Amino acid sequence: MSLPPPHRPFGIKALNRFGGRLRRLGWTWPSLREEDLIEAAVRRAGSSDFGGDGFRQGLGVLLDSVEREADLTTLGRLSCRETLLRYLENRLRLTEYRSGHPEISQQVIRRPIFIIGLPRTGTTILFNLLSQDPANRPPLSWEVEWPVPPPEPATYETDARIKDAEKLLGNLDRLIPTLPAIHEFGARLPQECVPINAHELLSIQFHTTFHVPGYQSWLDQQSLLPSYGFHKQFLQHLQSKYMKERWVLKSPAHLPAIEEILQTYPDALIIHTHRDPARVMPSLASLCHAFRSMSSDSVDPARIGQNVMDVWSCYLQRAVEARRRHRDAPGQFFDAHFEDTLADPIDLVRRAYAHFGLELTDVARRRMEAFLAANPRGSRGVHRYGHEDFDLELDEIRERFSDYCLEFDVPLAA
Repeated sequence: MSLPPPHRPFGIKALNRFGGRLRRLGWTWPSLREEDLIEAAVRRAGSSDFGGDGFRQGLGVLLDSVEREADLTTLGRLSCRETLLRYLENRLRLTEYRSGHPEISQQVIRRPIFIIGLPRTGTTILFNLLSQDPANRPPLSWEVEWPVPPPEPATYETDARIKDAEKLLGNLDRLIPTLPAIHEFGARLPQECVPINAHELLSIQFHTTFHVPGYQSWLDQQSLLPSYGFHKQFLQHLQSKYMKERWVLKSPAHLPAIEEILQTYPDALIIHTHRDPARVMPSLASLCHAFRSMSSDSVDPARIGQNVMDVWSCYLQRAVEARRRHRDAPGQFFDAHFEDTLADPIDLVRRAYAHFGLELTDVARRRMEAFLAANPRGSRGVHRYGHEDFDLELDEIRERFSDYCLEFDVPLAA
């Protein structure tokens, strides 16, 4: 099996060549200097209060890592710049809005459901199913990308920001044609928490999209608590004018942050998904390869395979240790094995609800059934990948993740 070559339409090739010539002449364009980004965000937002400077260390480490290690094309630099500018501008606008509406800080977040687990372990299907329950409020992509002003019920389905998000995400699919088969993105689809946490510049998002080992090494040594403090403020903002009974949230990046989640949301309900890591690692490496290939011409599949193994084995071990520390609170955790999710996902949701003392109404069940009927497995294409594409060895994967598999009795594929 071989990996598809990076998708490079003529216009993108021309853009990358143009930027490359400028860099050879000594003009680095577009700029990824920290001060240039800060100044541009302040101009866009018309405000200079970021709500604190804690994020600046992460921003500086990330930008240094990008310049030294990521080897970005011109498109990659543009993508990195615009993503960071959007996060910086959002911080400014959120701070300004909260200053004018201090009552937002009194918003209470009750019993949020967090879906955590390695990528490719059934987190997305469970997220989509729980989002069908009228009692649950998932954050949608459009409101995560442009959260200010907070959404309102009357315009939640027609807000002008939806079209902006459709354009943004549509461009992503055009640049990475294999992406829909790997992971679906859409303006009105539930969005995982990675971009929310990324506003604090404490997020694995940047490791996934760029080769930034220096930044990832720094991130692995940081407390993620500031990121979850921002996460809570973000949810308070979104729910201030439109809320349901509870939030339903999802991200594999929550795995190393169980302690931080429970410190921030003491009554959180956590669904922890499980699957043989030997099935997960090459799939996750394929996702990283697709994203990094959009932004760089120097993508090494073997290096990606090792990156994925190193980062996620560390993250999963942190989750194992946190779960052991919280064995006295089994009511807050529900373990969902991938095989059960595939066999009967609605029954698995029913059991999770019963475990947490929640009601699965007939309306919610019917909506879940309709969603499954409309979105059969494999309907967005087949995601093709193999261990050999990333120099991954089955025995090495099994050894690295053996403690996890034993702790949660994870079935190993043949």
